Amino acid sequence: QVQLVESGGGLVQPGGSLRLSCAASGSIFSISAMGWYRQAPGKQRDLVAAITSGGSTNYADSVKGRFTISRDNAKNTVYLQMNKLKPEDTAVYYCNAGVIALAPSGSRYLGNYWGQGTQVTVSS
Repeated sequence: QVQLVESGGGLVQPGGSLRLSCAASGSIFSISAMGWYRQAPGKQRDLVAAITSGGSTNYADSVKGRFTISRDNAKNTVYLQMNKLKPEDTAVYYCNAGVIALAPSGSRYLGNYWGQGTQVTVSS
């Protein structure tokens, strides 16, 4: 079993910063891509940023130049540094990871996992 646990959300004023963290734990053999998605009320869940195991990144156009995704492979953790936040960044942010996990038998299987979500609210 694999779990993703997010932290770091909260309320911030426009122009402020927040840093989200997501730690993966459980029977993990390796993790490929990790990413952050967000979902505002009444809208679909969209990709914010993603990072491969080798460190290649991609970002949604709306956050380029303001958000930075990074990861610590030794800690199975991905981060999202969010600067110059805007009210339209308000959403629930979800962590996602592609994980090769270990079954009790010792075999490996690929799974796609989500965190529980963390609320980010940008408001004055």
